[in-house]
Amino acid sequence: MTCAVLCIGTELTRGELVNTNATWLAAALTDLGFDVVEDVVVDDDRARIGATLERLGKAVRVIVCTGGLGPTTDDLTTDAVAATLGVKVVRDDASLEAIRRRIERAGRALSPSNMKQADFPQGADILPNPVGTAPGFGVTIGGASAFFMPGVPHEMQKMFEEHVRPRIRTLATRNTHQVRLRTYGLPESLVGERLAGVEEVFAGVVIGYRAQFPEIEVKVLARGASHEAARELCDRATTEVRARLADIVYGEADDSFAGVVGRTIRNKGFTLAIAESCTGGLVGHMMTREPGASEYLLVDAVTYANSAKTRLLGIDEEVIRGHGAVSSEVAAAMAEGVRRVSGADLALALTGIAGPAGGTESKPVGTVFIAVAAGTGTTVTEKHFLGSRHQIQTAAAYAGLDLLRRACG
Repeated sequence: MTCAVLCIGTELTRGELVNTNATWLAAALTDLGFDVVEDVVVDDDRARIGATLERLGKAVRVIVCTGGLGPTTDDLTTDAVAATLGVKVVRDDASLEAIRRRIERAGRALSPSNMKQADFPQGADILPNPVGTAPGFGVTIGGASAFFMPGVPHEMQKMFEEHVRPRIRTLATRNTHQVRLRTYGLPESLVGERLAGVEEVFAGVVIGYRAQFPEIEVKVLARGASHEAARELCDRATTEVRARLADIVYGEADDSFAGVVGRTIRNKGFTLAIAESCTGGLVGHMMTREPGASEYLLVDAVTYANSAKTRLLGIDEEVIRGHGAVSSEVAAAMAEGVRRVSGADLALALTGIAGPAGGTESKPVGTVFIAVAAGTGTTVTEKHFLGSRHQIQTAAAYAGLDLLRRACG
């Protein structure tokens, strides 16, 4: 069963916003067994939206669309769909009341622009929005079942799971199964080399890759006579892929690196303290974005200035003067200091030169020292990263988390 993802918004065509909706929807539709044959982006233009819908209605069986359902004048999706179908736009009283209640709970009054969000093409199947003000709707365009959802990612995802998925899941012949493996530690080229020949060994399997610095996602997609057969084939191929990639595989699907490391620390019964310099709190931010961090993370000290390293962590000024703030000695002292003042079982410290200036011949931009302190002692690793300031900081944060992961192993 073929389907297409359509995302509407001038902010997308101009590159002002990253189109995460298309990625999420394509993965969800593939998981349901659909063949996603197009991923289309159209600006906020009635004629172009209509022409695209007419074309897709002849080409695929399901269209899943996001964007253009908001309250502003550039939100034109509803009008464009109605014009394509040759029907009127009508207001739905139940949707209007739901919008009114949500807006009043937020302490605001319903405005005419918000009322517009209760308008739909005549005859449309209305999809309630449990977490926002813009309901969605479904119609038939040509030979396709078409569903329209808001562009706000968390609203779209909730609506898809609660209202769109139940309506389309029986349309596809589910004879595929996919496993997504999350990896860190090797570039895409080397990951690909390790997996060379897997598709030949397992006929019906396709290996895909998605690079999202500094991670590589490996997708193992299997197709069989039935979903059960596809799952069995996918499981066998995934076992081979895991064996070839070994410990660079850290999780599956929507796992995050920080989340997996945090769960490992928590499951071991350890507590953690962090001292950051060049990463400026990035490691702590990554850890606390995940639920459960309060169970193991005691402190994240951003000791950017040398005076902070001395006053907060108790580092001897002579160590900093003698070796420099970016050194293995200072990294070790930072880890030991934050572990001592917090009473944590484990401590991670990072100090380095994120750039774009500040490097020297002996310590160029991208030089980072990472230390892990535990009851058994302190280990320090020297790393050299390339890229922009943001890339160096991100790479350093991941490297620090990886050292923690291995220290807990």
